[in-house]
Parts: sequence; C-alpha cells; structure tokens
Amino acid sequence: ESRKTADPATDSSPKLDADKQQDESTSKKKLCVKAAKEHSIPKDLNKILEHRVMETVLDLSYVKLSVVEMTCLGDADSEGIVSKSVSSHSDLIPGVYEGGLKIWECTFDLMDYFSEAEIEFTNKTVLDLGCGAGLLGIVALRSKAHRVHFQDFNSTVIDEITLPNVVANCINEGRRMGSGKDRKTSKPPSKRPRKAEGSPDMLNRCRFFSGEWSQVTQLLLSSNKPFSKYDIILTSETIYNPDYYSALHDALAQLLDKNGCVYLASKVHYFGVGGGIYLFEKFIAEKNVFRTTMVKTIDQGLQRCIMEIAFKDSF
Repeated sequence: ESRKTADPATDSSPKLDADKQQDESTSKKKLCVKAAKEHSIPKDLNKILEHRVMETVLDLSYVKLSVVEMTCLGDADSEGIVSKSVSSHSDLIPGVYEGGLKIWECTFDLMDYFSEAEIEFTNKTVLDLGCGAGLLGIVALRSKAHRVHFQDFNSTVIDEITLPNVVANCINEGRRMGSGKDRKTSKPPSKRPRKAEGSPDMLNRCRFFSGEWSQVTQLLLSSNKPFSKYDIILTSETIYNPDYYSALHDALAQLLDKNGCVYLASKVHYFGVGGGIYLFEKFIAEKNVFRTTMVKTIDQGLQRCIMEIAFKDSF
C-alpha cells in the first residue's frame, strides 16, 4: 500500500505523446545529443527545500510531483518539460523528456532486491543512471556508499526533483530504511518545508549531472576533477527505447570498474515503445563485452526482471 502513496509510481508503463508516436521513426533519428552539465549544490540548502511539499514512501522522502507541476510552469523549468508533459499527457517525449519526473515501479523492485540480496554499498562508488527521483542512489548513500553520482537526461529533473530529494533524505541521516513488513507503513505527507539542518558530509559525497549518456560519460572522463570508475551502477526503467541501447551499453562499458556490477531493473516489454529486458539482454550478448544474469523475476502485474551485468573477464 505504501507504494501507492507515491502517486507517480502508479502508472505501470510509459505513455508516448500521440503526436510523437506518429513521427516515431523521425523522432528516433533526431534524438538530440543533449549536452552534459554538472549541477552544483547550492550553499543554502534551505532554498532547495523552500516551497517543497515532501511525501514519504518506504522511509524515503520525495518531492510531491503535482506541486512541482504547478510551480514549474514558468521560469523554473528552462527546458519546458513540465508543461510539455502535462499538456500532452505524455510520460515520454523522445529526445525532449525521458520520464524522470515520475517514480516508476521497477525502482521499488530494485530497492527490495537490495534488501533481499544484502547488496553491500559501504565504501563503494555508485552511479544512479537515469536517476529521476534518485531514490536508488539515496538508498546507496544512506547505506554508507563512499560516493554517489546522480544522472538524468533532463536538467529540470535534477534541479527540481533529484537535488531536493537527496537534500531532504540527508537531513535525517540517522533514519535508515527498514525492510520487509517494517516498510509497509508510509508516513503522511509533510505540509511544511523541512529545514536543512542535517548532514553536509553526505551531500559532499554526491555529484549531479544532466545530459545524454555519451555526453555525461565524456564529461566525467575528461574532467579535471578526480574520477574513478564505479563499483556499482544502478539503473531502472531505462531500456524502454531500443534506440538508446548503444549509448547505454557504451556508458556502462566506459564507466564501470573492471570488477564492478550493474543492477538493472526493467519490465519484460514496454508496449508502444518497443524495448524490454530480453531485447536488451540479446543486445548485450551480441556486443560480447558483458555477461548477464537474471537475478529476480516479478510476476505481479506486468512481468518485471532484475538483471545483474558484469564484465566477462571480471571475477
């Protein structure tokens, strides 16, 4: 039940803008190479949470989407993705908006798997790829990851969703995720902005990026800032469009540590968009760089899977 309180998560599959569907083949070829940008963390953390209404699911705080939609119809949304998404009733506008405003259900599947498989994040470097709300990276951060980077296609998502969520969850560093039955009760929404009195140390372990995967990869690898490859890459509901597979595969190949691991959560098939877990598994096999293991299948509703990906020559 707690998952249903996260209203963005109730949609089970992305819906393409109807106009875009007609021009899908044209849109695909024009998918823009969106420049990468690193987002700085404002010094005044209270400003990040100002005018935010936070809700809670599974002991994690997240920005209430309907409030973001009301407050981002002006200058706050330089990309215009909120108004475009709302006016077209669309979860995906290829090359423009890639679904990061919503929390998709596979995010919760992957969080469950972390607990079940006792995934160890302590002292690991972690990338939340296609992060959206950033809940996966936040779990890693609160589980004592050494460093967590967040990436989303849209800069508006990072500024208006991811950053506020990370700040809100850093405030209560002492509160840890429960597991199993303990996680079924979700707290009611907080109607007042929370004051940022919490842990700057946790935020100092974070970096935030927007842009297309190849561009973010290039930015990271060419940056003057120290960069080491990731021990763990987390990604959920990012393989809905087969046209993105090559860019995703290349990003994983270039950013994952030689003995690192990717945890990918996905629906078996994305109706109307064309991608799915087995199609991506086949794509990976043909590239012959990674080995894959299906570690979990969820049969409730649309069938979903969690795949573990590692380099073929890793141990």
